[in-house]
Amino acid sequence: MVMVQIPMYNELEVYKLSIGAACELNWPKERLIVQVLDDSTDPSIKNLVEKECESWASKGVNVKYATRVGHKGFKAGALKKGMEWDYAKQCEYIALFDADYQPEPDFLLRTVPFLMHNSNVALVQARWVFVNDRASLLTRIQKTFMDYHFKVEQEAGSATFAFFSFNGTAGVWRRQAIDDAGGWKDRTTVEDMDLAVRATLKGWKFVYVGNVRVKSELPSTYQAYCRQQFWWACGSANLFRKMTWEVLVTKQVSPLKKFYMIYSFFLVRRVIAPTVAFLLYNIIIPVSVLIPEVFLPVWGVAYIPTALTVVTAIRNPENLHIMPLWILFESVMSMHRIKAAVAGLLELPEFNQWIVTQKVGNNGADQNCEVPLLQKARKGLRNRVNVPEIGFSLFLFTCASYNLVFPGETSYFINLYLQGLAFFLLGLNFIGTSCCCL
Repeated sequence: MVMVQIPMYNELEVYKLSIGAACELNWPKERLIVQVLDDSTDPSIKNLVEKECESWASKGVNVKYATRVGHKGFKAGALKKGMEWDYAKQCEYIALFDADYQPEPDFLLRTVPFLMHNSNVALVQARWVFVNDRASLLTRIQKTFMDYHFKVEQEAGSATFAFFSFNGTAGVWRRQAIDDAGGWKDRTTVEDMDLAVRATLKGWKFVYVGNVRVKSELPSTYQAYCRQQFWWACGSANLFRKMTWEVLVTKQVSPLKKFYMIYSFFLVRRVIAPTVAFLLYNIIIPVSVLIPEVFLPVWGVAYIPTALTVVTAIRNPENLHIMPLWILFESVMSMHRIKAAVAGLLELPEFNQWIVTQKVGNNGADQNCEVPLLQKARKGLRNRVNVPEIGFSLFLFTCASYNLVFPGETSYFINLYLQGLAFFLLGLNFIGTSCCCL
């Protein structure tokens, strides 16, 4: 038996897409259950979702509409509650899709066999593709980042250590592995990564299948993307704090795999990378131009962006022309990621806040709607300005101007002006679309 879980929270724009795609999956109907976990707070949206489930049920699909009292644990709480139903306990495999994900009809036929024929495999993770990756410069940059994520982190992790972070959607779990790992927990905002790490510590292995692709949607606005990145970075850092000792003492994982999990997966990617990127390019280099005694070699400053450009360009040759913009964008995002990492490590008040990313749905996939690469969000000035970005842009402009007037042994004013411009434009939300209501 296979159960498809679709957690929802006021998903007016996309609920029909995900429910419809799940109900059209090719699998014996008597061995398939589609469970819609509706945590919506808007009664009208809940009514629409329930009617959509009833419509598919009338066509012979085994659709279960499930709600709960309260919203404790958010997505993790909903998934945990969904696993407690009697019909759910009969299912050996659990496929999971967020509300904006649309699997192809053959998704289960191409993923479940990995679990059926490999008893030590707990998770099969599919690749995401995006319906709005060309809607704006923001979504093009996000696609570049996600391509790097899937190629370097997911595929490489699967091939070398049979471990990577579950992406929270577009995957199929073995029910036994979920139970063995302790089930869903709501202690962080990355419940998917939490479950993946705990399952790995129990000896389970993961498989990434990049040729199986599931349609999804990228955040359409800068604010939505920042919020998404904040809870991902914050939750990851907090999980690092909670799980390090458990990884060290487990006996079911090899020392080499432990080193990979603690050093590479957690420490470098979740903590060191955003810290070094932010401090080096946004603090140390700008300040160094103000102090003549400080000398930073050009090769050292250029090494990281050059390496990133080469690695990313190999995967995205068609996006080579936006690589400089991607590097500047990532420089700005490092400010948000280091803030999130600190909040997660120190468990500051905002470390466990959950905010649902708003969706556009069919509106974003309209091929007749041309969206300029740089589009100003249509909001009032006070709501449009991001103060931290504007503040850093002024700081970078000041350092660049000083370096231009008083050049030292090395001059970085061109780079600093470009960084300052990136902070300034993002500070005014001159990127993304205005279709997504926040």
